[in-house]
Amino acid sequence: MDLESIECVSSSDGMDEDEIHPHHHSEFPSTKPRNGGANNNNSVGPNAITPATSVHELLECPVCTNSMYPPIHQCHNGHTLCSTCKTRVHNRCPTCRQELGDIRCLALEKVAESLELPCKYYSLGCPEIFPYYSKLKHETVCNFRPYSCPYAGSECSVVGDIPFLVAHLRDDHKVDMHTGCTFNHRYVKSNPREVENATWMLTVFHCFGQYFCLHFEAFQLGMAPVYMAFLRFMGDENEARNYSYSLEVGANGRKLIWEGTPRSVRDSHRKVRDSHDGLIIQRNMALFFSGGDRKELKLRVTGRIWKEQQNPDGGVCIPNLCS
Repeated sequence: MDLESIECVSSSDGMDEDEIHPHHHSEFPSTKPRNGGANNNNSVGPNAITPATSVHELLECPVCTNSMYPPIHQCHNGHTLCSTCKTRVHNRCPTCRQELGDIRCLALEKVAESLELPCKYYSLGCPEIFPYYSKLKHETVCNFRPYSCPYAGSECSVVGDIPFLVAHLRDDHKVDMHTGCTFNHRYVKSNPREVENATWMLTVFHCFGQYFCLHFEAFQLGMAPVYMAFLRFMGDENEARNYSYSLEVGANGRKLIWEGTPRSVRDSHRKVRDSHDGLIIQRNMALFFSGGDRKELKLRVTGRIWKEQQNPDGGVCIPNLCS
C-alpha cells in the first residue's frame, strides 16, 4: 500500500495441478527482440539445431515447455515429459492420461547429450548457441532474459523487457512517470508512528535514454522505525555502473546526503532494501526535519542522477550532468 496522505511534487524535467494441460509454446511479454531483428544471429552451424526442428520439439516438455534434461520420462504410449513435471501431474501422462510408471526414454536422453541448442531467450534477441548441458547455466545469467516487475507493493509476477515493464508500471500500477535527471519530492504522512513494512512509494524517471526507479518507504530496522530512499536502474548491473545518483534530505540547517550507484532491477526490491544500500533516515531525525509539533511527517527529498564518463586523457570518470 502507498504512504497515506502522500504528496509527491516533482521538479524533474499477477495452475492447478489437477488441471495441467500440455503446452506447445511459451511466450514472454515483450515488445520485440532487443536486437530489433536486424541481424539474423540465430543461424547455426552444421552441428547445431534451430528452434524449428522436430528434434528440438521432441525435447520440449509438453507441460512446462522447457527443454527436457535426463532423466526424461515416458508413458507406455511413448509420450515424454521432464522429471519435474512428472510429480506435478501425479504420475499421469498429460497427453493420454495413462499411468506413467518409471520408464526412462534413454534414446531421447542420448540425443539430448549430442545437441547444441540456442538459448531459450533467442526470441528476445540472444544469439548464443550452447552444448545441451551448458545451456541451462547460461540461461540463468543471460542478459536477454526477461526482467521481473520492480513494483514492490504487491505480488506482481509480470515479466518482460524494459519497454514492456515501463508501460506496465504506467498503465497497470499507475506509477508516476517523470522525465529528467533531477527530482524534488515531498512525502507527507499524518501518523508517522504507524510504520509497516508494506508502506512504500515508487516513481519512475527517464533520463540519458534509460529508466530509473526511485523507492521511498518506511519499515522496521530491528526495533527502530526508519525511512529509506534508494534508486534502481532498469537494466543489467554492468550498465547500472555507468550511473551515479545523490539523495538529500534536511531542514533547520541540517541535512543528510547519500551518494551511490543505482542497483539493477535484477536485484529484488527486498534484497536492495535489506542491504541498506540507500539513504536511511531514523524516525526521530525525520520528525526533526519535518519541523512543527513532530506529529506529522513532512520530508522533502531532492536528488539527481548523472552519467559517469571516461576521461580519454586521464582514464578517470567525470560526471556528465544533464541540463
